[in-house]
Amino acid sequence: MKIDGACLCGAYAYEAEINPEKVIVCHCTDCQVSSASAYRFGVMVAREQYRELRGTLKSFVKTAESGAARALHFCPECGTSIYGADPEGATHFSLRLGTARQRGQLAPKAQVWHRSALPWVGSVAGLRANETQSSRMRPKESTPSGQ
Repeated sequence: MKIDGACLCGAYAYEAEINPEKVIVCHCTDCQVSSASAYRFGVMVAREQYRELRGTLKSFVKTAESGAARALHFCPECGTSIYGADPEGATHFSLRLGTARQRGQLAPKAQVWHRSALPWVGSVAGLRANETQSSRMRPKESTPSGQ
C-alpha cells in the first residue's frame, strides 16, 4: 500500500510503500515517553520503499533495553517523530504511522511490549466521547487579580 505523510508543521514529508498487514502497536516505555502517549503505532518499511519528499530530519540515539543503539528521527522544527532505525546502515525504518495521511485505514494487527501496556488502555473505548473538545474539558482561563 502506498502511503504519504508529514510532520505537524509540514517542513518534512515522505512517501512509502508498506504492508498494512504488518502494522503494530508498541507499548514499550520508550515509545510511551517519545510519543507522549500510551503507545505508538507503526510499521517496518524497507529503505528502498521510503522516499523523502522535503525537509531534513534530526536524530537522537538512545540505548534500547537490549543494549542496542536506536536512532529516533524527528522534525527539527516541530519535534514530530517520523521513524526509528539502526544508527548506521539501516536497511529498514520503523515508521510512525501517526504521521501518515492514511492512518485511519491502517488498523494494527499485533501488539508488542505488551508487558508495559498501561493498565487502563483497554478501557478507553468505554469512556464518554465528545466529537470535539468540549468547553467543559478546557481549563478556565485565569484573569489577573483586580480585573
